[in-house]
Amino acid sequence: MTAASSTPKADLLNQAAREYNAFEQAIHGLNEDHLREVWLGTWSIRDILAHLSGWHREMAPALERLARGEKPAPEGVSYDDVDAWNARFLAAKKDWPLAEILLELDRSHESFMHAAAAVPEARVQSGTTAYRIIDACTAHHYREHGDQIRAWRAARAL
Repeated sequence: MTAASSTPKADLLNQAAREYNAFEQAIHGLNEDHLREVWLGTWSIRDILAHLSGWHREMAPALERLARGEKPAPEGVSYDDVDAWNARFLAAKKDWPLAEILLELDRSHESFMHAAAAVPEARVQSGTTAYRIIDACTAHHYREHGDQIRAWRAARAL
């Protein structure tokens, strides 16, 4: 796709893919002890991975609903208490082996990207709900946590 034919949706999905690759590079080469070390408040990198995949899995159906012209959240569901959602995502995966956490991040990212790609172009314009969900769960999220991990690695010379 040339720059002249680029769309907000295409740009957003491309940015998401680039930031995901950068995030993967941020964790590349770390061993299991590094990934389990608590250093971001009460979180480890393992927790960050579970958190990211949790939001992917929760918000992909929101994109599917938006693609059908529905509201993103099911009746009676609110995403206002982000801390409670984060705690839920971490609790759900607390006993998972690290290898499964890593695999789930890849799978959930892929699933989320498929859901994002299926949202009609007209619904993925700057400022729309779909645009904000896609950005928040991908590029913005990967950059935020990737930057934290890169800073942690730099401070530890890892």
